[in-house]
Amino acid sequence: MRLGSKDKSILESAYRITENISNSGLSIYDKIEIGDPDLWIPSKELEFLLNEKLRGLDLNSLPLRTRSKVVKSRICEVLGYPVPSSFTKTKPRFPGQNFDTYTQKSNNLQIWNEEISASRRYVLIRVSPENIISKIKVVTGDMLSSLDKTGTLTQKYQARLIVGDKNMELVSPKDTNNLTSLVSENYTFSSKTSPTDYPSAESLLSIETIFHKLKPIVGQSFRDLGSDQERNRGAELHRLVCEHLGYSNYKDDGRFPDVKHQLLEVKLQTSPTIDLGLFRPDSQDILDIPKINGRQIRHCDVRYVLFYAEIINDTVKITHFFLTNGEDFFSRFPQFQGKVLNSKLQIPLPKDFFD
Repeated sequence: MRLGSKDKSILESAYRITENISNSGLSIYDKIEIGDPDLWIPSKELEFLLNEKLRGLDLNSLPLRTRSKVVKSRICEVLGYPVPSSFTKTKPRFPGQNFDTYTQKSNNLQIWNEEISASRRYVLIRVSPENIISKIKVVTGDMLSSLDKTGTLTQKYQARLIVGDKNMELVSPKDTNNLTSLVSENYTFSSKTSPTDYPSAESLLSIETIFHKLKPIVGQSFRDLGSDQERNRGAELHRLVCEHLGYSNYKDDGRFPDVKHQLLEVKLQTSPTIDLGLFRPDSQDILDIPKINGRQIRHCDVRYVLFYAEIINDTVKITHFFLTNGEDFFSRFPQFQGKVLNSKLQIPLPKDFFD
């Protein structure tokens, strides 16, 4: 596969980290601080690396248990870890990089005896009918929970959007204390700047600046693609957000948060119920991105933009706009209480999941 310049850069970054791991003498069971620029492999880099090194691996009709060990051993080698003489039954299986592996011949993902974790990563390995690894996807627990359409899973967190009197509301006048010293007001987007790039101290706009840039979206409309097209509806809004922030191109890699470059999660609401999946916006869990100026970024540092819309004559019209950081989220949007399931979970993956 021919790689573009950004893809090559991602792989080069991954190779640098795996070399550091190899030189460190660490095992897969030694904890690494999330976001460590030298030893932590972010999900995007992890997915590129595993696809580069595992695709085409012939499992040669091995028994399931042997196949699992072969795959895990190969992953250790690829990431720069020594292969253990035996694999301990830890949760997750690769504690050092915080991920589990699932080798899939079918689109029916089964997770036994534990609930999906919002902070854990899941490496899903696609195997062809000929027992050859064809594609790897790295996803978070929240991404997995959003794929379930059977009702097997419940949304762990939900909140209520109460519109109020104002059609535009900056819920958080300032960013979290952790983020305040990292924001910049002088950043100019270049034509190569992508919404999915990692944020830096030079590129992060303040929450107040983001608010002023996105205000003009209120009153805008786009075509309604139908109640069964929520993802595409959201994509239309996502394009508008990227355009008003100043990006030359819209891009969405399906990872949290939507506009990673600005630590911004985008939500389109046509009903008062806000689905938050497995993430609590006010959680102090660490986000899976490299540190910024030595600081780990937490879920509560993420900025949430919510647009409330009415559907009129096959048109989605934006009527209200709210912006808050995760830390203040539940102070404005009351939380519903949900239940957690503790059983075998079966998640049917979409047919195009590995495409």
